Amino acid sequence: MSKLLRVLIVEDSENDALLLLRGLSRGGFEPEFKRVETPEAMAAALSAQPWDIIVSDYSMPHFSGLAALWVLKQSGLDLPFILVSGTIGEDVAVEAMKAGAHDYVMKGNLQRLGTAIERELREAEVRKERKHTEERLKYLAQYDPLTNLPNRNLLYERMEQALVSSRHESKPLALILMDLDHFKEINDTIGHHAGDLLLQQVGLRLQGALRKTDTVARLGGDEFGVLLPGVDEEGATLAARQLLKALEPPFVIGELTMHARASIGIAFFPTHGEDRDTLMRRADIAMYLAKQSANGYAVYSPEHDSYSPERLALIAELHRTIDNNQLFLAYQPKINLGTGTITGLEALARWQHPKIGLIPPDQFIPMAERTGFIKSLTLWGLKAALSQSRYWLQHGVGVPVSVNLSARILHDGGFPDRMEELLESYGIAPEQLELEITESVIMTDPAHALDILTRISRMGVGLSIDDFGTGYSSLAYLKKLPVNAVKIDKSFVIHMIKDQSDAQIVRSTIELAHNLGLKVIAEGIETREVWDRLVALGCDEGQGYYMSRPIAAPEMMQWLHESPWGLGKSTIGSPLMETCS
Repeated sequence: MSKLLRVLIVEDSENDALLLLRGLSRGGFEPEFKRVETPEAMAAALSAQPWDIIVSDYSMPHFSGLAALWVLKQSGLDLPFILVSGTIGEDVAVEAMKAGAHDYVMKGNLQRLGTAIERELREAEVRKERKHTEERLKYLAQYDPLTNLPNRNLLYERMEQALVSSRHESKPLALILMDLDHFKEINDTIGHHAGDLLLQQVGLRLQGALRKTDTVARLGGDEFGVLLPGVDEEGATLAARQLLKALEPPFVIGELTMHARASIGIAFFPTHGEDRDTLMRRADIAMYLAKQSANGYAVYSPEHDSYSPERLALIAELHRTIDNNQLFLAYQPKINLGTGTITGLEALARWQHPKIGLIPPDQFIPMAERTGFIKSLTLWGLKAALSQSRYWLQHGVGVPVSVNLSARILHDGGFPDRMEELLESYGIAPEQLELEITESVIMTDPAHALDILTRISRMGVGLSIDDFGTGYSSLAYLKKLPVNAVKIDKSFVIHMIKDQSDAQIVRSTIELAHNLGLKVIAEGIETREVWDRLVALGCDEGQGYYMSRPIAAPEMMQWLHESPWGLGKSTIGSPLMETCS
């Protein structure tokens, strides 16, 4: 069976062209051809349709084989090119091969033409596959195959180019790093294929939200980078808001509808760094700071950088705080909003630095988490709280104490056994201890967290979700967890009188939590007005500066006996003594 062959014949003689076609037919080909004899006609034919091969005479009155090779090169096509001539000598043939011809055949030996074409077609296919592989490898070196966005390598390359331009022209440059919040849970819940589809849609939305001159890159996993040449802080924060807004509409993945939230960190050249690596690191620091921000984005700030010389020195000192006895626990009362009496105490770590003074927890806790010291810090806090609880019990004060758990501790499979040993060692009944876990800690690895929390709950230790409303989980998810209470984050409580959306969140949380049989504790009560509103909504307990600031253990004993919120006392219907200062 004949093989179809699309052949472009460069020949001024129709008779010679017919001889070529007969030779092709005898070689087992069914030629589909066009004959040309000028550069213009050849260029037009090459652009008009695809060809398998070019067969060209070497010498013609107004054209030549070497000129035809030049036309082919100008077209950018990679086609087999065979010279056919009755006058070409061996030296000329070698020169033609050096110029780009793949083979030559004498007109008096056309029976070799079919064999030559078969070989060159095979070689052309090999070249085509090799070129495709090389192009694919080049593409993969610079682009993410899932989203078709630039990858980390190309982002770095464009950053270096942009930095050179910014230095030369004295123009600003902004770098944004962004990741999706709790993407691991999405993957674990709906599968990696659906997670990949979500990433593809996210990539498209990010590109659509920015200028064509901006670079949106996927750095790996659920992390994206955005390069904004010539953009200052005002422009970058606007871009960050645009990116977050682009993610607000729900994503449709098959039959599923889901929402994706993100955290964005921003760093600027030259303010935050003059080289690529410094800007990347500082945008990354800002991104993790953004996870604690209500608006979803944050600009790099040196005071939150654990790698500055001052922070590095502080980290080194942090690791010696336990041995140097610089840490202590302050306790903040939880008050029953119905009776006005104390129901428990939350233990909060404080660092009394010998030179700096009191360092607030929002400065040293993140450092402890990033350096791994948080595990030692949490165990120290648990032991200190149990020791203090024993002391109070010995003096007739039996108020339950709650301690905050870190992610590292919660995901330590040996922690429940360790805690059981500590309870027994200090002689504390499990009911006297409550553990508070943030949503983000649970959602880091929900299945493992559920196993650990179940083991703890079976001992009789109380469990509550801290800062509820700031994470990714829902109240429906709490059905699976052996928790007793949820604590509404203070960011919603503080402004609930003036902000109707905050008030609605508080109201809905209380109602839904009660429907699940959970106790509700409001954080951040700073005024009587907020207290009254929470009582009207049916909130169970609360804590905040209106009742008491966190105070050290020695003063807490006095507070328990003297405060109108203290032991065995009720403030319902009586003057409230302590107010926020």
